[in-house]
Amino acid sequence: MTADSGDDPHVHRLLGAYVLDALEAEESATVARHLQRCAGCAAAYVEVVDAVSLLALLDVDDLLE
Repeated sequence: MTADSGDDPHVHRLLGAYVLDALEAEESATVARHLQRCAGCAAAYVEVVDAVSLLALLDVDDLLE
């Protein structure tokens, strides 16, 4: 999956795909490097990772309610 990060030098738009391992290898490496040097994006990443972990706890019945 290739996502356009647009003119924004940050990686907010790519974080969802990054935590789901849905980026191309080059994009994934770019996001990882950016997260090492950008506290704002790193904080956003932590929030996205937590949300993905919580979604994994749901089962089909939870989603149908």
